[in-house]
Amino acid sequence: MDEYLVTGGRALSGEVQVHGAKNSALPILAAALLGEETVLHNCPRLTDVEAACNILEYLGCSTRREGQTIVIRAGEGGDYSIPDRLMSEMRSSIVFLGAVISRFGRAVVSMPGGCELGPRPIDIHLDCLRKMGVEIREDHGHLDCRVAGRLHGARLTLPFPSVGATENVMLAAVLAQGETQIHNAAREPEIADLADFLTACGAKVRITPEGTVLIQGVAALHGAEHRVIPDRIAAATYLCAAAVTGGRVRLTQVRPDHLTAVLPVFEEAGCRLQTGAGEILLEAPPRLERVRMVRTMPYPGFCTDAQSPVMAMACGARGTSIFVETIFESRYKQVDELARMGARIKVEGRVAVVEGVEKLHSASMRCTDLRGGASLVVAALAAEGTSAIREIRHIDRGYEDLDRHLRSIGGEIIRRQREERERQG
Repeated sequence: MDEYLVTGGRALSGEVQVHGAKNSALPILAAALLGEETVLHNCPRLTDVEAACNILEYLGCSTRREGQTIVIRAGEGGDYSIPDRLMSEMRSSIVFLGAVISRFGRAVVSMPGGCELGPRPIDIHLDCLRKMGVEIREDHGHLDCRVAGRLHGARLTLPFPSVGATENVMLAAVLAQGETQIHNAAREPEIADLADFLTACGAKVRITPEGTVLIQGVAALHGAEHRVIPDRIAAATYLCAAAVTGGRVRLTQVRPDHLTAVLPVFEEAGCRLQTGAGEILLEAPPRLERVRMVRTMPYPGFCTDAQSPVMAMACGARGTSIFVETIFESRYKQVDELARMGARIKVEGRVAVVEGVEKLHSASMRCTDLRGGASLVVAALAAEGTSAIREIRHIDRGYEDLDRHLRSIGGEIIRRQREERERQG
């Protein structure tokens, strides 16, 4: 497996263009199964995106990448049963469930794989689909879902604003008979992006000012051309890297309005921010101040995916920062690895207390999940010496060429392959 070698101690400076959002591209790729030809621009080169394309091809579609654009053409045939080897390639593969049922009237899938962040129960997904006429049989880790005739609309109230459940219901409802209402739906920008794509394909989707998603089923969808929104989590990660190194970075092709809960954290830490149309400029002080409290919440609150890199940023700040994780039970897996660098973090249940240290030192570390892996890179950029970060396949799931982008703004980071490590002993 490849690893990153990161030499810290240099202030990052320059400009980074933010790639398309992974969490938007994946459900839109699933939605492409329901149309004709989809042309998807600003689609990042990620292993999760590659896994989604592999699933589409197994389901009878053809996919072709041209730079940052992927062209998907839905086929006539295809198989409604997605094999375990494809489902296990990415955690969010369950987003295909609603689309496959909508397309074929049946779906057989295994439970998804990916990062281990504690339980991500899909009960909400299944309960909603049952109310839309899906018969579901669970057997030894597999789901056999089928519908007699056509799905029907339903009035649904989610017990929690689950992003995945909202997306699955939207994908099932666009071709269902009648109207579907999703109350307490997720309100993330990626939900609006999926709605925009489906509308471009001929679906009738409307999101009310209160966040309720209303879908009037149609008989068929057609093809469409769409541009994926920028990745707000990648943007937050680059801001953390610049901040922790005392740097100055300008992000382009970004949506500042998607980061309204995250940007105040940087200002509280002592950074100067300027936002404009499609860009964010951050200038950091030589040493950051503490962040009083970060509590993850569903959008428009502070997003859980940004918690890990912000925690890494706080490790070198002056004072004590407190983090409260309300979304995932096991989102502090990066803590033990950060401790190898001299970070002082105490975890009690869902609360982490970070006592900033004047200097972090280099260490050999292991990525445990996507965002936790990114946090190790952020911390290593500020540490003394050269750190080795292994199992970076997790990072490849959500960051396109992270090392190249960081080098472009002065970061000392290289990707070393296993064969090269073995030759060097």
